[in-house]
Amino acid sequence: MTKYNKDRAFTDYVHKNLAVPLIYNSLQWTEVQLKRDYAKYIDMMDGIDYVFRNGDSIMSVQERFREEKYKSFADFTIRYRRDQNKIEDRHESEYYKMKAHYFTYGIINSSKKNVVESSDFIKYAIIDLKKVYKKIDSGDIFISDNNKNRCEIINNSKIECPVKYNPDGSSSFFPIDISYLVKLWGNDMVIAQKGFL
Repeated sequence: MTKYNKDRAFTDYVHKNLAVPLIYNSLQWTEVQLKRDYAKYIDMMDGIDYVFRNGDSIMSVQERFREEKYKSFADFTIRYRRDQNKIEDRHESEYYKMKAHYFTYGIINSSKKNVVESSDFIKYAIIDLKKVYKKIDSGDIFISDNNKNRCEIINNSKIECPVKYNPDGSSSFFPIDISYLVKLWGNDMVIAQKGFL
């Protein structure tokens, strides 16, 4: 099984067995069943993993789940670039194409290898990506390839996010500290959470 297939199997398992019953059901979000080709298309082109409905409201969601060894981290991560990819139009990653309204980020209470033993999230958050991208567009959140490990609050008004590189060279990403979003711009940046604040 390829690394992508292992990661996909992990994410699919966590989505079905933890995220739906523990997060989305409590928000009364019902998953919309999409045609397979359309689901694949919006994932690749728009960074949307799932679509949910709550009454007349439609919510598009990007998901990322981590194993318990990441429990000390207070941020969520957005994939930035894949400059080593042989196909040039795949160099720009989810940051450039993300159209999902929400980002669900969770850390489970088991290792990835033992995902079937997981029973809960140590931490999770649903972040309003539209509000995050507005802050990026305005410069209140900015990405900096500064060799730092964590994001920082600058001048009590902006968040500087470092570019981080995966050790295997496959891609880069940047973290955004969830508590910083709330500290600077209030609770409406995070619509649901456990363990981050």
